[in-house]
Amino acid sequence: MTTHPLRLSAPTPLEYFATLVAEDASLNLLEAAISIAQDEVPGLDAQAVLAEVDTLAARLRQRLPADASPAHRLRLLTRYFHAELGFAGNVNNYYERGNSYIHQVLETRRGIPISLAVIFIELAAQIGLRVQGIAFPGHFLVKLRIDAHEVVIDPFTGQSLSRGRLDEFLQAYRQGSGLPDDVELPIELFLQAAAPRQILARMLRNLKEIHRVADDLPRLLAVQQRLVLLLPDEAAERRDRGLVLEALGHWPMAAADLAHYLEREPQAADAEALRQRLQSLRERGDPPLH
Repeated sequence: MTTHPLRLSAPTPLEYFATLVAEDASLNLLEAAISIAQDEVPGLDAQAVLAEVDTLAARLRQRLPADASPAHRLRLLTRYFHAELGFAGNVNNYYERGNSYIHQVLETRRGIPISLAVIFIELAAQIGLRVQGIAFPGHFLVKLRIDAHEVVIDPFTGQSLSRGRLDEFLQAYRQGSGLPDDVELPIELFLQAAAPRQILARMLRNLKEIHRVADDLPRLLAVQQRLVLLLPDEAAERRDRGLVLEALGHWPMAAADLAHYLEREPQAADAEALRQRLQSLRERGDPPLH
């Protein structure tokens, strides 16, 4: 009988991410968010970063009376997170890619709303609070229910937000996005809880935009690989990966992605232009060897 040697090797960062996001029921938001940085730091130990957050949570738990009310727990958490640990928004370098890397946010205590929120949500869970993310347009928020009231918090500052302040956020987004003023959108529409998969998608799309603006194609491709794994039913992410692959000279793989998109979205506004592009890619064949 022929035997084959057992292959023992660590998964690649992309394989590890694929395992983490395979099933919604077992998706660990913090661990998956940490793993995003492994494209930048391949040797990053995600378990060590998780342990660091556990240590911060344990320190807070020691201060909590066993009978602490949810409101008391929230006050202590907010004071601990922002005043004592010093987590805050990176207002001086908001678009730096490191703001999306959880291990770097833990080190510098600076981030953007969504990366701060991911850490805040985990600390809250470890002291018995169910905090949920809100994919509010232009500014990620968190919320939780205290007694009969829903409290919305800005993870950038730690402030609880009134209805009036939320309206201001929404108006700023409307003006920046060019939405017509006569389109009435109830604010409740934007306060729905975001699932972990949606939160990860928003984190990755933040990085996608940073790399796109910088024309950093290798980093852009790495992010697109993750988005395709995370959102397998979203054909647009396959299209976007195909366009990056084309720009990097990987023509057969680019053609496969564009063909997938056109099969799924044959009536899309960009379908005709992409059909022509796909035909051109197929005519090129394999790229030349160097």
